[in-house]
Amino acid sequence: MSATDPAGTVTEALKALYGTSHAEGEDAEGGRGGGSTKSTKSGKSAKSGGRRRGDADHGLDAAASRLAADPAADAELTRRGEEFVRTLWTRGWQPADLVRMARRELADEHVRLLTALIRSETAGYERLPHRWQAQLDALDADGWTAPDRFSYATAVLELYRLLVRLPRLDAVGAVPGEALPPAIAGEPKLLTRIRALLAKAEATTYAEEAEALTAKAQELMARHSLDEASLAAGAPAPETPGAVRIGVDPPYEQAKAILLDAVATANHCRAVWNEAYGFSTVVGFEADLDPVELLYTSLLVQGTAAMTRAEAEQRAGGRKRTKSFRQSFLLAYANRLGARLSATTRRVAAETPTLLPALASREVAVTARTDELFPETRTTRVRAAWDEEGWTHGTSAANRAGLGPHPRGEIRD
Repeated sequence: MSATDPAGTVTEALKALYGTSHAEGEDAEGGRGGGSTKSTKSGKSAKSGGRRRGDADHGLDAAASRLAADPAADAELTRRGEEFVRTLWTRGWQPADLVRMARRELADEHVRLLTALIRSETAGYERLPHRWQAQLDALDADGWTAPDRFSYATAVLELYRLLVRLPRLDAVGAVPGEALPPAIAGEPKLLTRIRALLAKAEATTYAEEAEALTAKAQELMARHSLDEASLAAGAPAPETPGAVRIGVDPPYEQAKAILLDAVATANHCRAVWNEAYGFSTVVGFEADLDPVELLYTSLLVQGTAAMTRAEAEQRAGGRKRTKSFRQSFLLAYANRLGARLSATTRRVAAETPTLLPALASREVAVTARTDELFPETRTTRVRAAWDEEGWTHGTSAANRAGLGPHPRGEIRD
């Protein structure tokens, strides 16, 4: 193909992707194609597979050589990438989902290339769906400068090969370009209050203060849910439950998915973990979804800090840091916190018994929507190494719900 035909150069190069891609149209959620499990009793997490060299890679190398020799094809190559991304929006994917998959399966340069594609593709829309702007704001702003044209073309094709293999997901919101409901100016006051309480809980070095702040946040969430149920009971047209995806990143995905399930359940939502794609889908009424994500993220930060301190105590006593200790710690932490959060919700609900029927009706609607999205979910037992000290420390940390901040809220091997 002549270098004077950039579109033809790109078309010929992209043939290497379609010859090795998975069959399209498979569903990744709901048990139909990708191992979704209810996170209350989640299965042992699988490791992401690395890249393998083979016939497909030799074909990709040849395609990369073709692109490297034709600088005029770069603009067309980017345009095709934007098309791939746009197609994935219609197949249920969102920016955070794509970036999560690139991080799991590829390397940093691929993530940076994908980020640039997402930014350029979404820049043309007058308005974006709810939560999309926050996902875009979280993307890394730094681009990637390849050492040479062949390396650039190879990385782009490797990224595109991942994108064309991604299956359809059940939609959890609107797609860019669709008609959207009127935008709400600013953040709801309740969410601002909850965010402030949890930020203080993460920052304090006093366990009792962190516990009180986290408990107050949960109480606010429970009371707000009751208020919403009361309003919905008198509304002429009942609201329907929505959904949001929340990343569940390694290591210790099982424990994190269980923690998210505990937070969701205590706040009248349901969580379904998709192990293969690294996220849980939380189903619930709109007013409950953002608070659930905030509380889960904060409790994960607090649990990480507590585990870090507990491990320091273990090392001071002459015991080595072990994965079984951390896994047991986080499982106990999630188990105990679930009980505490649910107890707070029940106490608040008992104060207004007249609203219990409306609340029960909304929970039925959430369950029905969850079953509609995930008709074939399965519950599996946790298969993890047991460490009694880890379980004891995790339970104690959950009772305190905070031991101080961790710089990034991450749990590391």
